[in-house]
Amino acid sequence: MSKLNHFLLLFALMLTQLIWGQSLDQKIDAILSEQYPADGPGVSALVAKDGQVIYTAAFGLANLEHQIPLKPESVFEIGSITKQFTAVAILMLEQAGKLKVSDNITKYIPDYPTQGKTITLQHLLNHTSGIKSYTNMPSFMSEARTDMTPNELIDVFKNETVEFDPGTQWNYNNSGYIILGEIIERVSGMSYEAFVETKLFAPAGMKNSRYGSHSEIILNRANGYQPVEGGFRNADYLSMTLPYAAGSLMSTVGDLYKWQQALSGNKLISASQLKKAWTNTALNDGSLTNYGYGWSINEISDVPSIEHGGGIFGYTTYAIHIPEEDLYVAVFANSNGNSPTDVTIRIAAEAIGKPYQTKGFVQLNQEQLNRWVGTYQYKNDVIRDITLEDGQLYSQRRGSSKLPIMAISENEFIFEGSTTRYQFRMEEGKKKVTFINRIDKAEGVEANIPKKKEKVAIDIDPALLKNYIGTYQMQPGMNLEVSQEGDQLMAQITGQPTFPIFPEKEHTFFLKVVEANLVFDVGNDGQADAVTLNQGGQQMTAKRLD
Repeated sequence: MSKLNHFLLLFALMLTQLIWGQSLDQKIDAILSEQYPADGPGVSALVAKDGQVIYTAAFGLANLEHQIPLKPESVFEIGSITKQFTAVAILMLEQAGKLKVSDNITKYIPDYPTQGKTITLQHLLNHTSGIKSYTNMPSFMSEARTDMTPNELIDVFKNETVEFDPGTQWNYNNSGYIILGEIIERVSGMSYEAFVETKLFAPAGMKNSRYGSHSEIILNRANGYQPVEGGFRNADYLSMTLPYAAGSLMSTVGDLYKWQQALSGNKLISASQLKKAWTNTALNDGSLTNYGYGWSINEISDVPSIEHGGGIFGYTTYAIHIPEEDLYVAVFANSNGNSPTDVTIRIAAEAIGKPYQTKGFVQLNQEQLNRWVGTYQYKNDVIRDITLEDGQLYSQRRGSSKLPIMAISENEFIFEGSTTRYQFRMEEGKKKVTFINRIDKAEGVEANIPKKKEKVAIDIDPALLKNYIGTYQMQPGMNLEVSQEGDQLMAQITGQPTFPIFPEKEHTFFLKVVEANLVFDVGNDGQADAVTLNQGGQQMTAKRLD
């Protein structure tokens, strides 16, 4: 090959790489800017491939009051991504010979009431302990502003009945990580905060990461926001003593990539120890949970991935590592109700050249669409109805919302903007379907399961509707807004769409999109003072604020 031809070949390769890089940047920009407009809370994002950061950007505002833009260096509360730091701390102590993940928790907390169960550190790490998660208890929201020591926090849930025998089920559990944090303190002789900051952050070079604080000045802090009707408000206060080892850390997307590099380079724990955290947990019956220690086990376009998200008052986060592609993607948002999970997944798929189809739908005729209409039952007793209305197919899980599904072929449909899809087929004269949410796959078969008779709305004097209009507090940071549009009452829970509600009897209204109703508590003056939401066997009462 001549020198000229060799130069032209090298130039062509460099040009191809440059064009590919620009194209990927543009795709990521489009994905993020579509979901996070410039005039609201937004995201910071980072993509690294083969040891190099290939994309970093920010969209939206870090502070709405002062119109300060977010930047890649912005500091966020990372919520449950904290759990992987707690898991590595436990594995680091095991590597030092100070504990074993197979140890019973009573070895370190002797007075913990295990109710005759053998609960190990591993059960806490992989969410199979059966211990009641304190964040699911009604007291959590009422005590959100209360500072507690780890022992005081453990006292909140330790006497709750164990929900299942350890190792027999998987149930995401924040309580387990609170206990792990206390064990780290007892074994190491250091506070959890000090251990993480000196043993994990410092060796990894994470200079912009720390244990969370509301009182201290934190350079580049992104303010957290909560969506409300017509905009946003500042997120509710949460004492950072409560998420503790389950969710109290703060970081940047750049620091989180340094964390990943330190792990992959075995700077903190050995490869064999890290493998434990990234191994899919099997229950006692052999079924997989798709969770390790502080990380979810999943796949991006059929390529294995290690990932986790976080959600805390005012912030939502997500990060994905694809080991065989040496890819890392982190996206942090400074608001609730606009999770970066799906965009992070889509970005990772684009970065490995295997994007998900979320648009570009095909047009099917009435006969083709009607072919898949029916009720499908799954092994886990989930029932989903596929209906056809005005030329559009809808999917509705019994007791949940009805959502449109879009055709990408004659037998495959997706939820727009999502990676979740249906693959329909005919087998042995029966309609069958595979419901696919990445690594999670469920098989359904058409079944003759009649739906409950639809409720019929009764007539009501439109003048009475004003008695129900108002804001009802379900819990701090979550309100139920009841409004009126013409002769129609509308209801909206913070961060969710607005739905019409229909009268079924005096002071009781039902929803058509889900199996739920609202029962208003009306005083002598005819005005509603409170409302109770009944859905899925659960009740939640909300007091009127205005």
